[in-house]
Amino acid sequence: MGSTLKAHPYLALVLSLVICFGAAGFASAYTIPSVRTWYTTIAKPSWQPPNWLFGPVWTVLYAMMAVAAWLVWLRLGKQPGIPVALAAFAIQLAFNTAWSLIFFGMHRPGAALVDIVLLWLAIVVTIVLFWNISRAAAWLLVPYLAWVTFAMILNGTIWRLNSGAGSVHV
Repeated sequence: MGSTLKAHPYLALVLSLVICFGAAGFASAYTIPSVRTWYTTIAKPSWQPPNWLFGPVWTVLYAMMAVAAWLVWLRLGKQPGIPVALAAFAIQLAFNTAWSLIFFGMHRPGAALVDIVLLWLAIVVTIVLFWNISRAAAWLLVPYLAWVTFAMILNGTIWRLNSGAGSVHV
């Protein structure tokens, strides 16, 4: 498989897209049902974007993440540090996916806040590692970091607004 991907680098791009959108699909299995039920019952700040905006934003961000990982993968064997950078990418993707499970699936905004802080840190580490390999790949992750920063503030606000409610757990 590795030699096939090296011979046909666009297959690696497709694989990167499949991995990123696969993670998104897994997360949406927990998100979509809760957005229509549990999420409508909890307090949210007035400045929260409309629900319809999240899908398009995440679609663009997952595509940018996939391209960033692919750009780094293209340099595999040409410079050191790429396996570590791709491992950091995988870790941040795991934290990203776990957030939906924790926040929407388990209805635990406090625990999700811990996860999203770890996600934010993992994205920063990934950007730093990608910067040393491909500046374009690092820059592709900056909008993702900005959105996760906003989502972290939103998550913290929702947790604070609902911390006394019986249906919202830490």
